[in-house]
Amino acid sequence: MNHKKITITDVAKHAGVSVATVSLAVSGKGRISPTTAERVNLAIEQLGYVRNRQAAQLRGGHSGVIGLIVRDIGDPFYAAMTAGLSEAIEAEGKVLFLTQSGKEGKGLQRCFDSLIEQGVDGLVLGGGANQESGLKEKAEQQGIPLICAARANVLEGVDVVRPDNMQAAKMATELLIGRGHRKIAYLGGHGHSLTRAERLGGFCATLVQYGLPFRSDWVIECDSQQQAAADAAERLLSHHPNVSAIICHQASVALGAYFGILRTGRGIGSAGVDTYLDQQVALIGFGDVPEAELTEPPLTFITSSAREIGYSAGQRLLQRIAGVDLQLQNVILPPVLIRRGSV
Repeated sequence: MNHKKITITDVAKHAGVSVATVSLAVSGKGRISPTTAERVNLAIEQLGYVRNRQAAQLRGGHSGVIGLIVRDIGDPFYAAMTAGLSEAIEAEGKVLFLTQSGKEGKGLQRCFDSLIEQGVDGLVLGGGANQESGLKEKAEQQGIPLICAARANVLEGVDVVRPDNMQAAKMATELLIGRGHRKIAYLGGHGHSLTRAERLGGFCATLVQYGLPFRSDWVIECDSQQQAAADAAERLLSHHPNVSAIICHQASVALGAYFGILRTGRGIGSAGVDTYLDQQVALIGFGDVPEAELTEPPLTFITSSAREIGYSAGQRLLQRIAGVDLQLQNVILPPVLIRRGSV
C-alpha cells in the first residue's frame, strides 16, 4: 500500500483554501472565519493530516525557527549574509531554515509556503520579490514578521537592511576619474536587476557630475560566470579600444574580466590612460572574494559587509518577534573601498 504522508498542501487543496489559511487554522493565529476554519478542520479529519511539531509550538508561542529565502545559496553575497543572520539568531537559541528560490526567483512562492508550513517565527527575504508577489500581505495575515536583507530594496512597508548601491558606484567611478580615466565602461548584470539599476544610477550621475560621456554601448550585460564575463570584456575592448577602465557588477565578473583583458594583450592597472597602444585597463568590482588577491595585480573592490547585513537583519527580526513596537526601518550600510593594484 502507498502510505503517502499527507501534507498541509494536500489539506489546502482538499479544503479549497490557501496553505496560509490552513496554517492559520492549525496554529490558531490570525483571522479567519468560523466557516473557513470548520472546512479546514473537516479536511484535516478526512485526510488524516497530522499537525506537525512546529504548528503545535505555534499554538503555544514560538517554534524557534527562522525562515530564509535566497535565490542562489552559492552566491558569495548571500552565503556571507546567511552566516551573519545565523550568528544573530542562534545567539538567541533559534535555528535557521534555509530555502532557495532559484536564480530567476521562480520558486519564491513555493519557498514561502514551505516555510509557513514549518511554522517559522519570522522570515528573512534575500531578494527576488516585488510588490505584486503578495508576500508582505501573506506575512501580515499570518502574523509573521518579514525582513528584507538583500542587495537592493525589494519590498515597501517592511524593514530593510541593504548596501548603498548608488554610493558604491559613485565611489568606484570617482576613484577611476581621480586616476585620470575618462572613458569608463560598466560590465555585468542584467536589465531586470534592481541592484544593477541602482549602481548604474550612481555611475551615470557621477559621469554627468564630472562632465564625462555616458555611452550605452559601454554598458554591457552578461552572466555572472567568469567565462561569460571574460568573453564580454574581450568583445568590449575589441570594439571599443579607447575604453581605459571597467567597473564590474560583481566579484565573479571582475575575475572573468581580468582574463578577458589579458586576452586582448593589454595589462591591468592605471598606467598609460592617455595612450591607446599597450594601454593598461583599470578594473574595479563590487563585492570581494579571497581570489581577488591571487591575481597580478590584485583586484580592487567596493564592498559592503554582507555578513553585517545578515547580522543586523537577524537582530531586527528578533525584536519584531519579541513584539517590540518599532517604526519601519531602512538600514543602508555604507560601502568600503578595498584598494589593491588594479586601479
